[in-house]
Amino acid sequence: MPSVPPSLPPSLPPSPSPPTVPQLDAVVVGAGFSGLYQLYRLRELGLSVRLLEACDDIGGTWHRNRYPGARCDVESTSYSYSFSPELDQEWEWSERYATQPELLRYLHHVADRFGLRADITLRTRVTRARYDEDDHLWQVATDTGEKLTTRFVILATGCMSAVKEPDIPGAAAFEGRALHTAEWPHEGVDLTGRRVAVIGTGCSGVQAIPLIAEQAAAVTVFQRTPVYAHPARNRPLSAEENAELKARYPQFRTAQRQSRGGTVFEPPTRSALEADDAERTATYAAAWESGLLSGLLRTYNDILVDAAANETVAEFVRSKIRTIVSDPETAETLSPRGLPYGTKRPCLDTGYYATYNKPHVGVVDLAKTPIVEITPSGIRTSERDHAVDVIVFATGFDAMTGSQVAIDIVGKGGTTLQEKWAQGPRNHLGLLSSGFPNLFTVIGPLSPSVLSNAVVAIEQHVEWITDCIAHLREGGLTEIDATADAEEEWCAHVADLADLTLYPAVASWYTGANVPDKPRVFLAYTGGLDRYRARCDAAALDGYRGFVLTGSGVR
Repeated sequence: MPSVPPSLPPSLPPSPSPPTVPQLDAVVVGAGFSGLYQLYRLRELGLSVRLLEACDDIGGTWHRNRYPGARCDVESTSYSYSFSPELDQEWEWSERYATQPELLRYLHHVADRFGLRADITLRTRVTRARYDEDDHLWQVATDTGEKLTTRFVILATGCMSAVKEPDIPGAAAFEGRALHTAEWPHEGVDLTGRRVAVIGTGCSGVQAIPLIAEQAAAVTVFQRTPVYAHPARNRPLSAEENAELKARYPQFRTAQRQSRGGTVFEPPTRSALEADDAERTATYAAAWESGLLSGLLRTYNDILVDAAANETVAEFVRSKIRTIVSDPETAETLSPRGLPYGTKRPCLDTGYYATYNKPHVGVVDLAKTPIVEITPSGIRTSERDHAVDVIVFATGFDAMTGSQVAIDIVGKGGTTLQEKWAQGPRNHLGLLSSGFPNLFTVIGPLSPSVLSNAVVAIEQHVEWITDCIAHLREGGLTEIDATADAEEEWCAHVADLADLTLYPAVASWYTGANVPDKPRVFLAYTGGLDRYRARCDAAALDGYRGFVLTGSGVR
């Protein structure tokens, strides 16, 4: 009989491959207020972190925006970090509203004081980030050819960093000098004796135009939409003021964190329509003199929700413009009509309206005579040609989403962030977009961000993200992702709150209307920083409700 071969042992499953060990625990993108603080917090956890910055130095928006008159529009003492009592005591602000150079010095001081530079790589732009679903890691590529693997990516790329280039026919044909307020030459520009055109009257235009007019031989402002601006009442801070503030900084910082918008004030309780004309005028006049960005919005509780109430403050500002600007026709051109006050970001100014009283300064109303094209020698409107030597584009940014979709970000299933956000940004709590695990955003879309004091909002986001990463590591978890249901609920909630206000009906960068073909979605959370903080904290305390956490620690 044939021999029977010996029985073979059952085949064993192949040994699992050891998990891929990432080069880094976290990559932070952007070295402004957000990125520096995020780096500081992650290093406190003992993580290996790299901060990648496209520019040649740190500072974010305060490194790039060097146009004449650039300064913050939230008081310096509030527009600063609160995480270090020692920092509060040693730094001395020179002005009520710090200029760009002073803000940049502050950020450099922070980087040096806390030893952050060793983990910052400059002149390195992140071009691609792809999520590896098997290893729960991000593969990050840069324009220098470097490739990194990391568990977490934090986009600290800023709300206002993706520059909106001019979309005007013939822009490339101009033979004079073309400048953009967001890309102003670091060495400065001498405009003495030059004929200058300024296109755009948002915050950068309002700040720059008075100083440009001090140098230039002629200034023509091409205005698409009139702006609501009111005086900053900027001034030096005395030693006594600084000492008094430092004495109460601990209480002030706590109040900031608990406030609705990151600035401390008593919320109004009355409707503007309950007051008579004399009372309203006196209230608005006091707010006008206060020099506060949100001063007029703090007067009554229905300014942003009731059109009739809003019109009372809008007309007050128009009356001030008529008082300041001597030529009635120019005053009317500069006066917003049909645009509720506050639905586009108001501006603090220093001499903006008075500048139009100078004989060499004029304004072109593009609603009546639109720009047809830019020619080699200047700007052609539907009415005539304007010969100029220099064009300053104060045309702003692809706000809130532009800096994120500019990176080729690929999440689960090969879906890109651009595809996911084709109809507008989608995320949960403004922090994580479903299908893009471990990819956090600091003060991005659908969070309070631009409707609050940015630095206070930044600290809230960074601290939540840091605590979340610490929770994952302590539990042996490797991934956090937003659930599709939670994302849907949050997007609807943000839209519903916005619809209770006058914001969504207005074409503005708040809704993406300044960028051709960008989806019209209100991009910020209008419920207030205090309510937002409570929502984020509640989700974390409830085991990160609305998120899925996976890894070896999951039971």
